[in-house]
Amino acid sequence: MQNDWMNDESLKNIEPYKLQFLQALVFESSNLKKEQMLPFLMAVMKRGKEKNVSFSEDEISAIVAVLRKSATPEELSKIEKIMALRNRK
Repeated sequence: MQNDWMNDESLKNIEPYKLQFLQALVFESSNLKKEQMLPFLMAVMKRGKEKNVSFSEDEISAIVAVLRKSATPEELSKIEKIMALRNRK
């Protein structure tokens, strides 16, 4: 997945530093196995707190919708897994 998604019009109200943070996470998580995802997400949450990066529910929904538009089937599967883990909390 390239950074083209960050230029989507529906993301225009999200701060660029937040989108850059996400792009780095997408890159870092690209080769993770299912069992590595939860520890990775926990580390991401910690890193986000340290850098004062947080997302509103509306921002999360917009970002996920945009990512789904251009995702490959494999990427869609990863997005769904991440969202399922997120929704279990």
